Amino acid sequence: MSFQDPENEDHHVGTRDLTRWTTPLGRFLVTCVRGVAQWIGPRWALLLLLVVGIGAAVSLTVASAEVYEAVAEEDGIAALDRPALNAALELREPWLNGAATAFTHLGGPIGMPILAICAVLALTLVRRSVTPLILMVVAAGGSLLMTVLGKDAVGRLRPDLQYAVPPFEMSPSFPSGHTLNAVVISGITAYLLVLRQHSKRARALTITAAVLFAFIMGLTRVYLGHHWVTDVAVAWTLGLAWLALVITAHRLLLTFRNYRRERRA
Repeated sequence: MSFQDPENEDHHVGTRDLTRWTTPLGRFLVTCVRGVAQWIGPRWALLLLLVVGIGAAVSLTVASAEVYEAVAEEDGIAALDRPALNAALELREPWLNGAATAFTHLGGPIGMPILAICAVLALTLVRRSVTPLILMVVAAGGSLLMTVLGKDAVGRLRPDLQYAVPPFEMSPSFPSGHTLNAVVISGITAYLLVLRQHSKRARALTITAAVLFAFIMGLTRVYLGHHWVTDVAVAWTLGLAWLALVITAHRLLLTFRNYRRERRA
């Protein structure tokens, strides 16, 4: 079995050509990056864009921490966090606690790497391309970096242990790493899958599954008393932002590879 770079990789999601940018912002981005890609090549341009993107993600993480601290000083966060925790306490049942704990382990430091490795191995073997490996490593690496920086920047305490379902977690609370990683890993997996799915129903089911996985992961973190709801909300936001940037970078790579082939033809 031979592996190849994505020279002939699918450029479509359904009927949509990912190398065609229809919005003014998209065309502006292509124009800005095209000169760099022509100078250093599409791969290095993609790497440069991802480095810039990681810097933007770090800045966004720090900025979200600053916004949180500013709001928390005015006690505005309590208007969301306390009611959400109280609602979770009222919903608790022994069987539901067990189910939520089992599910949340999928997003933990053991479960999520296993899921990511299985996904990337399967996709890499089926596609015979290194693209899934590269995108997964970049996406997961950025997600981990944002999680670590966010926790260090804020150092927010989790809900009191008396409100939590064991096993207890002692690391800082903000943002929710389980949720952030769930958004990014499930999102990039879904993106890679829909590139090769020709059925609208299959694509819809794939995207729905990814959304539900990330959404339920966040809900279980609040339900179990391991996170405040604002930790989860910020994680959803950061995860979607980083996922969008990684996908955009991949689309740009496809665009410039296609542009270079057209010039050679």
